[in-house]
Amino acid sequence: MTDAPWLGDACSLVDAFRSGERSPSEELEASLAAIEASDLNAFVWLDTEAARASAAAADVSKPFGGVPVGIKALDQVEGWPYTEECLVFKDRKADYTSTHIERMVGDGGVVPVGQTLASEFGGLNVSTNLLHGTCHNPWEHGRTAGGSSGGSSSAVAGGLVTIASGGDGGGSIRIPAAFCGLVGMKGTAGRIPRGPKTLIAPMTVVVGCQARSVRDVARWYDVATGYDSRDPYSLPRIDDWERDLGSFELAGKKVAILPTLGSAIVRDEVQERVVSAGEALARDAGLTVVDIECTLKPIDLHWALGNLSGLFEDLRGLWPECKDQLTKSTWYGLELAEQLLDLDMVAKGEAARTAANEAMAVMFDEVDFVIAATNPDTAFPAELLMNNRVGDRKVDGSNNGTLTIPANMSGNPAISIPVEPLNGLPVGMQIIGRHHEDQLLLDLAAIVERTTPWPLVAPGAPF
Repeated sequence: MTDAPWLGDACSLVDAFRSGERSPSEELEASLAAIEASDLNAFVWLDTEAARASAAAADVSKPFGGVPVGIKALDQVEGWPYTEECLVFKDRKADYTSTHIERMVGDGGVVPVGQTLASEFGGLNVSTNLLHGTCHNPWEHGRTAGGSSGGSSSAVAGGLVTIASGGDGGGSIRIPAAFCGLVGMKGTAGRIPRGPKTLIAPMTVVVGCQARSVRDVARWYDVATGYDSRDPYSLPRIDDWERDLGSFELAGKKVAILPTLGSAIVRDEVQERVVSAGEALARDAGLTVVDIECTLKPIDLHWALGNLSGLFEDLRGLWPECKDQLTKSTWYGLELAEQLLDLDMVAKGEAARTAANEAMAVMFDEVDFVIAATNPDTAFPAELLMNNRVGDRKVDGSNNGTLTIPANMSGNPAISIPVEPLNGLPVGMQIIGRHHEDQLLLDLAAIVERTTPWPLVAPGAPF
């Protein structure tokens, strides 16, 4: 009988299933026991009996056959709670399963264990909400796991499951991956379809996974990517992501190392680690480091206002009477949007989006890759939302997104990978690439993984 969950990556767990070293049912029971004993609060709801039935019938010949996974609470699974992590919808159930999750279950063979904590409506890069409380970072209890996919990252880094779903509308895959020492890949917009009932505007959101290894991300993409008619902006399928890892020519390509992206306030020690890791990667991959002017400007306000229009529709007929059931950050954002959003502001927002896209394109006229920090600092206290202080240092939640939002606004692929920790907490290095060149980012990440491997689970995990 397996006493503890698998502490390798998901791909190696599948190998263990196929060799008979472990069984899906044994692994599920180990995960369920670990979740029950955990103080991370990474999981907020479990579908235990359905998971047991799925594990018992698992087809281990499938890419993730029998692998227990956490499903981010913002992803729809038919019959599961669909609260969007908000008290307003605490009793609502999903009446369909998202295309992304449907593919992972059907074609991928995953065993959905239950839901992982996210921030309310996915609107903040923290792992706390009024409905389910606070999720902790397995590297240090009391620190945030990031957001909005914080529960997924905490569960994976904390040793509860080997992989979990995530979503990224402004950094929500990359931010928690960086805070928890994981790989976080935001593909080119449309790489993984977001249907059914795709919310088109503001076209910043992508879906994916929180993973321990680069090959786990590649295999996830093998299963989940490809056009779907219910997402008119989804991209044609590319096959063999995992098979082709390491096969792309990188030598001679140009990279700019811009730890702050020109506008974020990034802790000096984080900058030093990102620059050092970026320079090492350039040497190992044969990249040419070039100096360019970074013209990316903060676009946080316009990004937030664009996303709040979808939230306003979600709360139609309930707002503002439901104000007391929302986090302060959500209701404050809605009130701000009501004050600011008029034809003039909408036009300014679209102009800002156009300018952001143009600025990103200008950079990629000169280089193939841009390396930056993922987060401006290590994980801050878990209970904080934004604009608070830790000792004499300001913790600014909006500044966090300054490093990740640009790739969402322009749709470029970007990946966060762990580099040298700082004071025992993970630091993430972000690599941004040209549209549709996602595979090159995975190859670069694989070089870092090979030359300076990171812990697959947090050193503080109790296994």
